[in-house]
Amino acid sequence: MNSTLTRTWSAILFDLDGTITDSAPAITNSLARTFALLGRPVPPASELLAYVGPPLLAAFREYAGMTPDEALEALAVYRADYQGEHMLDTAVYPGVAGLLERIHEAKIPMALATSKPEHAAIAILEHFDLARYFTVMVGASDTETRSSKADIVEEALTRLGAVGANLAAPVMVGDRSYDAEGAAAHGVPTILVEWGYGSPAEAAAATATVYSVDQLAKLLLG
Repeated sequence: MNSTLTRTWSAILFDLDGTITDSAPAITNSLARTFALLGRPVPPASELLAYVGPPLLAAFREYAGMTPDEALEALAVYRADYQGEHMLDTAVYPGVAGLLERIHEAKIPMALATSKPEHAAIAILEHFDLARYFTVMVGASDTETRSSKADIVEEALTRLGAVGANLAAPVMVGDRSYDAEGAAAHGVPTILVEWGYGSPAEAAAATATVYSVDQLAKLLLG
C-alpha cells in the first residue's frame, strides 16, 4: 500500500453528492425541470448524471453548450426549483453515517467541501443529523464567486486552520476527478469512492480508490 495512505490523517475533507449522499435523483429531476422551464430539450437521465459533481455553471456550459449568460439563467432556475422537499429527495449511503461518527469519536477534524450551495449542503446534513460531526462545512457561495473545487478546498482548509485544526496531513474523500484535481491544487491527496457518480477513468486522478465503506474506514482510521 502506498505509504501516503498509511499515515495518520490530521484532517479529513468530504465531498457530499456521490460520497455521503446518493443525491442524483433529486439533482437530475430538478435539472430536467430546469431544461423544460427554459424551453430546452430535456437530456436523458444518463446524460444528466454528468452534471452531478462539477460546478453547475461549468456543467451547463460544457454539457449543454450554454453561453455564460445562459448558464447563469439556468443556474437561477435550477436553484429556485431545487429547494425544500425536492432537495431532500436523497439518501445517505449505507455505512457512511457510522463512519462519520467513528471519525468524530477519533477526534479527527472533518470538513465538508462540496460544490453544492453551502446553505443547501448544510440543510441536507442537518436533515440527516450529520452536521454535528463536521468541524466546518463549506460549499459554493450563492454568488458563485466560490464555485470551483479548488476554491472550495482552499476555503475548507482556511476555516479548519482558523479553529486550530492540524493541517499537516489532510486528505480529501470524493467520487469525481473534480474532487481529486481541486484537492491536488493544494497538495492534498484524494481517496475516490467507487459508489459515487464518477467513471473508472476518473480514478486516475486519485491517490487511491475504495469500493466499500469498510475499505474507506481502513484507509482513514487504520
